[in-house]
Amino acid sequence: MNLFARILFVVAGLWIASIAPLQAQLAVRGGTVYTLDGAPLKDGVVLIKDGRIEAVGPAASTPVPAGYRVLEAKVVTPGLIDAHSTVGVSGVLNQKQDQDQLDKSGPMQPELRAVDSYNSLDPLVEYVRNLGVTTLHTGHGPGSLISGQTSILKTAPQNLEKSLLVAEAAFACNVGPEALSAAKDKAPGSIAKSIAMLRAEFLKADEYQQKLKKTDVEKRPSRDLHLEAMVRALTGKQPMLFTVQRHQDILAVLRFAREFKLKVILDGVADAPLVLDEIKASGFPVILHPTMARPSAEMENASMRTASKLQAAGILFALQSGFESYVPKTRIVLFEAAIAAANGLTFEQALASITLNAAKVLGVSDRIGSLQTGKDADLALFDGDPFEYTTHCVGTVVSGTVVNESVK
Repeated sequence: MNLFARILFVVAGLWIASIAPLQAQLAVRGGTVYTLDGAPLKDGVVLIKDGRIEAVGPAASTPVPAGYRVLEAKVVTPGLIDAHSTVGVSGVLNQKQDQDQLDKSGPMQPELRAVDSYNSLDPLVEYVRNLGVTTLHTGHGPGSLISGQTSILKTAPQNLEKSLLVAEAAFACNVGPEALSAAKDKAPGSIAKSIAMLRAEFLKADEYQQKLKKTDVEKRPSRDLHLEAMVRALTGKQPMLFTVQRHQDILAVLRFAREFKLKVILDGVADAPLVLDEIKASGFPVILHPTMARPSAEMENASMRTASKLQAAGILFALQSGFESYVPKTRIVLFEAAIAAANGLTFEQALASITLNAAKVLGVSDRIGSLQTGKDADLALFDGDPFEYTTHCVGTVVSGTVVNESVK
C-alpha cells in the first residue's frame, strides 16, 4: 500500500469513527406525543441516544442537538407491547417446520423454554413490527396443563441475545377444556384432575427443594430440570400464567394459588365480569382475551366491553393477540385496543393496555411501556389517530434503531 492509500485509509477510518455515534442519535417529533407519563405533549420531541430515551418534552423547550436525525409523525406513542402471543414460536407458514408452540408428549413440561424455539426472522415478527409492536411476550400455546416457559423479546431483526428482555418470563398453564386430554386413558380428563395434578407436582417440588438443602451432599438429589422449574414457580421467582376462561375455573385457580401462595397472572378470563370481586381481591393482574375473540365454547361470555369492566373495577390488565390453534397467523394488539376504545375505554386507557399497563403486568415497566428519560427507546409513529382504521404506522423504533420507516 503506497503512502497516499495509507493516508486515505486512516482518514476514512477516522471519519467513520467520528460519525458512528451519530447513527444512534435520533429525534422523533410528533404533532401529539403520548408519553404515558403525564398529559400528552402537543408538538413534542423525543431525543434518543445509544438506544435509550435522552429527553422528552415540548419542541419549544427541547432543542434537537446538531447532528441528530429527525423523524416526524402526526402521533407518537410508546412502542406497542403484545402481552401474550405465540409469534416467533408459531410461524407464518402453518407447516410442521415452523410450528413449535406446543409439545404434546406430556401434559406438564415446565422445563421447555420458548426462547429455545424463537425465530426472530419469521415474517410474522416483521409483520407485527411494521404495525408498531416493539415487544412480544411470546411462547408456548395454551393446549397443555403446563406447556412451557414464555419469553419477553423485542421485535427488532437482530441477534436473539440483543432482542431478549426476559428469557424465562412465566409458566404457560391452562386450566380449562382446551387442556384436557382427548384420550380416555390419559390425564387430565377433567378440571378436578387438572388441579389435582398441579397440586401433586407442587408437593414434589417442595420435597425436592427441601432435599437440596441437606448438608450431606451425598443425600442431595440429582438435578431435575422439571422440578427445578416447578421450584421457581413455588417460591414465586417466576409467575404462573394461567389461561382460564370459565368463572368456575377462574375460582379454582384462585383457590389453588392461595393454597401455594403463588405469583399468578390471569390470562383470557372471558367470564371475568362474573367474578370481578374475586379477581380484584386476589390482586392478580389480567391479560385479557383479544377484544374481538370469538364468543364460543368456553369463551361464550367473551365481550368487547370486558376491558372497560376491568378498568372500572380497578384491576390492572393488558390486551393480547392470543392464539388460535387452527391458524397460526396473529391478531394485532393495536386493533384489539381500538375496539376496546370503542366499547367503554378512553383513548389513553386503551393505549395503556398495550403499552404501560402491559409492561407493568409483565414486570418490565422499568425498561419499556412509556416514554421517559432513561427507558429503552421503543416508539411507534402514526400518520393519524392510531385507533382509526385509515391510519398507518409510518415508523417503528426499537431500542433506538429505526426498523420500519415510511416517514422522512
